Amino acid sequence: MNLKIENPPVTLRELCLDKVRNAIFTGYFPSGKRLVERSLCEELGVSRSVVREVIRYLEAEGLVEILPNKGPIVSLLNWDIASQIYEIRLLLEQSAVADCTRNLTPQTTETLKGLVIELEHAFAADDINLIISVSSKLYETIFTTAKHHIALEVVQRLNGRISRLRAMTMNSTKREVSGFQRIKNICEAIYLDQDAEKAKQAVAAHIAEAASIAKNILNT
Repeated sequence: MNLKIENPPVTLRELCLDKVRNAIFTGYFPSGKRLVERSLCEELGVSRSVVREVIRYLEAEGLVEILPNKGPIVSLLNWDIASQIYEIRLLLEQSAVADCTRNLTPQTTETLKGLVIELEHAFAADDINLIISVSSKLYETIFTTAKHHIALEVVQRLNGRISRLRAMTMNSTKREVSGFQRIKNICEAIYLDQDAEKAKQAVAAHIAEAASIAKNILNT
């Protein structure tokens, strides 16, 4: 007898977490906005205990910060912060894709191919939460294959802010190349060309364009 629950039910907290996270990603809750418990309870239709739990999770993700005598607000995101995140991403991701290419296995190739297909479907559905979820899995695969475990921990600590920037820039009409195509180019350089330098160049192109878009948005 197999008692394992294959598809555990989504909890109320998880549903609310997705709702508030998405509200931050889309700018419904802008940078610096106070998150008042009573208002959130009314908007979400849940108890204060659920709201407090959601805020704790979002604080851990770097999307919310608690200010003395003010309470929780949406974490500030300006170009100074964003530029530092892009600089960190460039250094860590270029190194990771190079070593991922060198450590490539048939299993990693199949995993990356599958995730690229999932990502294409997520973009086609214009599902920002799914885009971010699949993108995170894809980069985790690259960093793990590269054996850059400490670098992955750094990226994961920044993941809330990275995801927020990703949501801001992914579907910009000012892109020369779509966000999906940029990521596909990185992956194909790894598993089709098996060319570490080409993969690094694809990362640089992807981050440079995203950073340019983010700078224009954040400085307006």
